Amino acid sequence: MIGCVKTSGRLAAFAVAGLLAALPACSESDGRGGGAGARTGADARAGARTGADSARTKAPGTVFRGGHPGAAGAGDPYFPKLGNGGYDVTHYALTLAYDPGGGRLEGTAEITAKATADLSAFNLDLLGMEVLSATVDGRTARVRQDGQELTLQPRDHLRKGAAFRSVVRYAGTPESITHDHGWREGWLRTGNGAVAFGEPTGSMSWFPGNHHPSDKASYDITVTVPKGVQAISNGLLRAQHTSGDRATFHWHQAEPMASHVATVAIGSYDIKTSRTRSGIPVVSAMDTTAGVDEDGAVLGRFPEIMEWAEGRFGPYPFSAAGVIVDQAADVPYALETQTRPTIPAGIFHTTNVVHELAHQWFGNSVTPRTWRDMWLNEGFATYAEWLWTEDHGGASAQDHFDRNHAKAADDDEWDFPPAEPPSASDISGQPVYVRGAMVIHKIRQTVGDEGFRSLVRDWTLRHRHGHASTDDFTAYVEARAGRDLDSIWDSWLYGDGKPA
Repeated sequence: MIGCVKTSGRLAAFAVAGLLAALPACSESDGRGGGAGARTGADARAGARTGADSARTKAPGTVFRGGHPGAAGAGDPYFPKLGNGGYDVTHYALTLAYDPGGGRLEGTAEITAKATADLSAFNLDLLGMEVLSATVDGRTARVRQDGQELTLQPRDHLRKGAAFRSVVRYAGTPESITHDHGWREGWLRTGNGAVAFGEPTGSMSWFPGNHHPSDKASYDITVTVPKGVQAISNGLLRAQHTSGDRATFHWHQAEPMASHVATVAIGSYDIKTSRTRSGIPVVSAMDTTAGVDEDGAVLGRFPEIMEWAEGRFGPYPFSAAGVIVDQAADVPYALETQTRPTIPAGIFHTTNVVHELAHQWFGNSVTPRTWRDMWLNEGFATYAEWLWTEDHGGASAQDHFDRNHAKAADDDEWDFPPAEPPSASDISGQPVYVRGAMVIHKIRQTVGDEGFRSLVRDWTLRHRHGHASTDDFTAYVEARAGRDLDSIWDSWLYGDGKPA
């Protein structure tokens, strides 16, 4: 994510963040994300049915009643009610129909998951939408909605290790979530459609799920809209057809994805397609009402930026790439939506493309275990901006470091340590971005330029499509450096105030 005021990016506090952080913490999630990977939606659904049937037939004639309700939260230090315990989602198949005129969304979410505990009930996150029906393994489930918590109680308890399939039908007018400065996230209506911004809480406004970064899954997102309107999402376009006055678009995201970087953009777009030198298909959608980059000066550099990023960070981690440029005038920040970052027209420039593309490695492929690890996303993406200018005849990374270090001790850059934001409202604060990048630069100074390049590429490969915490990263860096680096961690990563 990056803001529009400073290229280093600053997103102000979310009002909803304070509300969620004030709620009592729940137990740690039982599941970490990941496993479905490149399975297609049909494969995932068939696998779920096979696994569920197998689990049901292990003890013929018996009904399992040994489960307990899963936790209504993943235990995140800043958003304790986000995510849920007791299961791990492997695939989402979302089928959506949207009316841009009235703003009504109708959806069916088919969620394939594996129980990581014996479950009598489990929760999903869904805010502001009415659930019309729900089933678990084809049988009607009891439903309870309480704020953002959607609880499903299957007829038979779920055994630990069993694969199961939930189908939730829902409808309504999706809510946006407003934070302190009036900026919004969630499902955002635009002049000719809508766009979904999910970080950190907004995805629960348009589909039910396990909305915490620790649980990633593959996705199929199928969207039906009025004829003449387009729907863009993550991954590859698998199918597109028109029936009467309706058009349907089916997108497939094969590699694991955290829900906060899932997106749908609905409107009128000029679609640009190409391939990178490494063969990655690039699909970019430019809002036809935006009147931006008409000469293609920014978008035309995308292949060059991709090639540069692969040289710096390692092989591109996904099977598709591109950008979405939308008018979205009331959203003054860009978001690293997976494979296709969403950048408002007013801030569509090369620096933001570099930042959001870097997030495909740092944040999307290597995903933080909790929101406390946000600096690993934003520090690396901000440092990518510094590397870009250094490699293209501009200011060096050292110049950027020195300019920021010269700021007064009372500058907001030094408000808190990047690895310990004091509250949920601070996870996108300036220290997370700029001081986070300064931590990365101190590491580079320690290991040298060639050692740094190797360190970064190996990090992205080691945790490709997985998760990492700050502790994982500091241990890895020290192992590569061959010594402890407490002087960096104590002063720059965890220290209060301006380091000397």
